[in-house]
Amino acid sequence: MIERYTLPEMAAIWSDKNKTDKWLQVELLACEGWAKDGVIPAEDIAKIRNARYNAERMKEIERETHHDVISFLRSIQEQLGPEGRFIHLGMTSSDVLDTGLAAQMQDAGELLSASLAKLVEVVGEAAKKYKYTLMAGRSHGIHAEPLTFGLKLALWYDELKRHQQRLAAAIEQVSVGKISGAVGTHATIPPHIEEFVCEQMGLGVAPISNQVVQRDRHAHFITALAQVGGSLEKMAQEIRHLQRTELSEAFEPFGSGQQGSSAMPHKRNPELCERICGLARLLRGYAVTAMENVALWHERDISHSSTERVIIPDACTILHYMQHIFTNVIDGLQVDEERMLANLGMTGGLVFSQRILLALIDKGVGRQEAYKMVQRNAKKVWAMASTGPIQGPALLNALSSDSEVTQYLSRPELEELTNTDFYTKHVDTSFKRVGLA
Repeated sequence: MIERYTLPEMAAIWSDKNKTDKWLQVELLACEGWAKDGVIPAEDIAKIRNARYNAERMKEIERETHHDVISFLRSIQEQLGPEGRFIHLGMTSSDVLDTGLAAQMQDAGELLSASLAKLVEVVGEAAKKYKYTLMAGRSHGIHAEPLTFGLKLALWYDELKRHQQRLAAAIEQVSVGKISGAVGTHATIPPHIEEFVCEQMGLGVAPISNQVVQRDRHAHFITALAQVGGSLEKMAQEIRHLQRTELSEAFEPFGSGQQGSSAMPHKRNPELCERICGLARLLRGYAVTAMENVALWHERDISHSSTERVIIPDACTILHYMQHIFTNVIDGLQVDEERMLANLGMTGGLVFSQRILLALIDKGVGRQEAYKMVQRNAKKVWAMASTGPIQGPALLNALSSDSEVTQYLSRPELEELTNTDFYTKHVDTSFKRVGLA
């Protein structure tokens, strides 16, 4: 991933050095396992414990061999004496690659989990802050009924908590190693050495493998990351909508020296949220590739290898960056509560139409008849919108002039039906249900 979208903690996990360090850890632990069995003499294991690879020499050898693991092994063995013959004993390249990769994914997953936990906390605090901040609820982009901004954020909080569970499950699935030899039979390296290596590395053991750990695990992991990205996209897109000039209800942070346009000095664009939306598309593409990597020939091929060098580090890096950016967006979100309230009233009371409909039904009017009574008056109000925001209680005025309506509802009764407290009476219940009491 390019530096622009990379944070240093995640970059360290996916660095070439850390990857090769994991390979060395696998190899040395396997030797320790053999030493416990008495296969490697005590004097030889003492020397092997000090074995190191040479990164520059690896590059030289790889230009000749076109094989990264062989280059890695030769760079180690060149620094050893006869004891070098025990390095990689009974193992195949994928024993090293897949077990090392599992350790990297586990570390990356823990970093992602911590970052997600911080985001959950920040969204939860924002939800509580705006718990009763009234705004227009919208469906199809059109004003529907009143709700609170806090409810919108509590919905996000609950969704992100579900992602915590999904991510934890995906990390568990992918945090397994294998040291089972060329086609997974353990014919050349016994299962107890596999168990020893994985235990020492803090990994589970794949109960059965062929030459590789099966890629449904990796597909689960990358798909879980893409799902988090999809939710972040949804949330960022909502903020983009709320920042539109016509709404101007919520704004992502904008620094004192920040500039929104090279041409128009007045511009304040939701560029952070737009960036999140764009990167989510990239994540989804990685999920597709991860699923295509599940089907390999026989006991394995390496069609997955080239793609995984890109998609696994990049998916982890991108999501880590997205979570970091969105945490900052929510933490610094600027909410115009007065504008939210003004926008709620800009349709002259149309947002109360369902409550009036239900009141008419409660008075004994048939549903279809009541619907038509309210709708024909709503149409009168629609017609006023061409001159700008509708001023005053236009729907109430129209209904109060409709003799058929006033047979059932008086003006004071209609006015009571526009009390917004009606729409917030169950907010506490929703907050308790999601753990934000």
